[in-house]
Amino acid sequence: MNILIMKKTRFLAFLLIATISFFLTVACERLTTTPNVVRNTPPTVQLTVSAAASLKDAMEAIKPVYLAKNSETAIAYNFGSSGSLQQQVEQGAPVDVFVAAAAKQMDNLQKKGLLIDETRQDLLTNQLVLIVPKENTKIKGFKDLPGDAAKKIALGEPESVPAGKYAKETLTFFKLFDAVKAKAVYAKDVRQVLNYVETGNTEAGIVYETDAKTSDRVKIVEIAPSNSHARIVYPIAVIKASKHIEAAKQFVQFLSSPEAKTMFEKYGFKRA
Repeated sequence: MNILIMKKTRFLAFLLIATISFFLTVACERLTTTPNVVRNTPPTVQLTVSAAASLKDAMEAIKPVYLAKNSETAIAYNFGSSGSLQQQVEQGAPVDVFVAAAAKQMDNLQKKGLLIDETRQDLLTNQLVLIVPKENTKIKGFKDLPGDAAKKIALGEPESVPAGKYAKETLTFFKLFDAVKAKAVYAKDVRQVLNYVETGNTEAGIVYETDAKTSDRVKIVEIAPSNSHARIVYPIAVIKASKHIEAAKQFVQFLSSPEAKTMFEKYGFKRA
C-alpha cells in the first residue's frame, strides 16, 4: 500500500513539474519574440536640423508626423537667419540637415565642400509682402513708405537674412531704397521683423507671406512683384559632417514627399 502511495506521489510531483516547465517555456518564448509589445524602445538616432526662421511653424507641424513613422529617430530643430545658420555649419556645429531661405547660403557651403552634393535640392518657394499693424489705414503699399505715415520700417539684415536681401532688392526696384533707408530698423531674422510690426515698434515691415499669415495682428497691404527681387527659394541638403547620413537623407526625402508637400501648403509655401 505504501509503495502505491509513493508511486502516486512521485507521479503527481512529476506532473506538476512538467506543467510548470511548460508554462515557463511559453512565457519565455513570448518575452523573447515580442519585445516591442511589452516595452518602448528609445530613439537611437538624434538628428539636428537647422532651418530658416520662416519655416518654424511648418517644420514643427511636420515633426510629429515624421516621428510617428520613424520611432527610432529624434529631431532637434535650430531656427534662425540663414546667414547665421551657415556660419554655424562652417564653424563645425553638429548639424545633419540644413534648410536655407536663399540659394546664397547653400552655395557658400557647397563651395567649401561641406554638403553631400547629391542631396541638395530646391524644396519650397514663397512670396514677399509688405505688412502693417492691423489697425493701420495710412499705409496701403510700397509707394507710401517714404511719407510721414511710416516713421520706421522693419527689414531683415540684408547681408545675413534672405528676406532682408529680397526686401532691399524690392525697394531698389521701386526706386525707394535711398528714400527710406534712414527709417530702416534691421532685425536678426524674419520673425523679428514680424514682431516689430506686431508690437507697433515699426509702422511697416517686409516679410514672407507665410510669416504674415501666422499673425492676426498684422495685415498684408501689398505683395512684391515677382520681378522685383530674386526668386525666393528654400534649398535643402545633408551636411557632409553628419554622423547620421542615412537618417538625414531619409528625412530630406520625407520633406520632399506628397504628404509633407500638403502640410507645407497649409502654411502658404509652394513646391519649388
